[in-house]
Amino acid sequence: MGLLLFALVAAPVDTRAQNVLGQTGATVAPNPSASVAAASTHQTSNTSLSTLPEVDLLLYINPQRILNEAVPKLMPAKDVEGMRKAFDEVKKNAGVDPARIEYIVVATRFKKPSEDLNFQPPEFMVVSSGDFSAESLMGMARLASQGKLRDEKYGAKTLGLMTIDPLVKEAEKNPFLKGLTEVGIVTLNANTIAIGSPSYLRAAIDAGEGKGRISAETLNSLVRDPHALISFAGSPWHSFAKSFGLLGTETNPRAPRCESKIGDTYAALTMDATNFILRGATNADNPDTAKIISKLYTGLLGFAAKSIPDPDAQSLIKNIAVTAEGDEVLVNADFPQQMIKDLIQKHMKPKPKQVEATEVTTPAKPAVGVKKRVSRRRRGH
Repeated sequence: MGLLLFALVAAPVDTRAQNVLGQTGATVAPNPSASVAAASTHQTSNTSLSTLPEVDLLLYINPQRILNEAVPKLMPAKDVEGMRKAFDEVKKNAGVDPARIEYIVVATRFKKPSEDLNFQPPEFMVVSSGDFSAESLMGMARLASQGKLRDEKYGAKTLGLMTIDPLVKEAEKNPFLKGLTEVGIVTLNANTIAIGSPSYLRAAIDAGEGKGRISAETLNSLVRDPHALISFAGSPWHSFAKSFGLLGTETNPRAPRCESKIGDTYAALTMDATNFILRGATNADNPDTAKIISKLYTGLLGFAAKSIPDPDAQSLIKNIAVTAEGDEVLVNADFPQQMIKDLIQKHMKPKPKQVEATEVTTPAKPAVGVKKRVSRRRRGH
């Protein structure tokens, strides 16, 4: 399972925020051919992701851009070469080239309380698609599990399920862990594989057949920028309302008293020739709330900058600007690539070895003028 996890290694805001954040996409493409390739990948990703189940929080990762474009700008050439050789080994052994994985998505879905009013942990799922055989990875997972992976037929698919024994014992003391005691894996199509909560994987199979799919609004919010290295979209307030019974329980649904998109968030990290670019927006429902949240975020960032001793990290935090615009809170930051490169290389440098002082004991010389006493046994005694 560890090798598979390595190989696999995500809610909308209003239209105006989408326009503001979408402006970065047109300036990031390094050249026309890259732009065409990115647009093609974007279209393919949208088609593939549209068959996922409904979600509350999503993280989207673009391994191809990160490994092929961003990493070579941040790492020395010899390290990049070593990375590529390591990828060749992974491809030889696992049939997966990390640099050709199309996307990795981490999806989270929150649950309503159970009938007995117990909080239930959210379901999670990691989905990866790319130039690899999902069936081959499934076979490797079976071998790696050493017989612990058991099959369960669901619809036209076969899930591999595994119980995490240490968590089963802990769940007897802590019911919160009950939903985390089992993990599953399933192939969604020939080159897409998913791992996560079994119930969420079953929902993914249903979504593949057209039931309970992710909304177009959420999907468009997540992958609106085809050039993003990483993007995030989510509805924290809706997730909170669902988890704490504001929308009822699993057996007793309750109509919401107030429909609001407050807290709906989008953020993306992109890059151009010289900078990494962070853009984000949070719906605050009204201008007053937006100003309050903006001041709160700014204060927290200032506190974080003062609390971190590393001056390079302080500089990164100070580059983040939080502003209120209408009923939204906008986050903007441009990080020079050279700054990030220097920071990474600084932390990758081996720390100098500390030489431990060893005590050297020198035999003490007898004091001048003092003769050694020689004890002789008297004869006859």
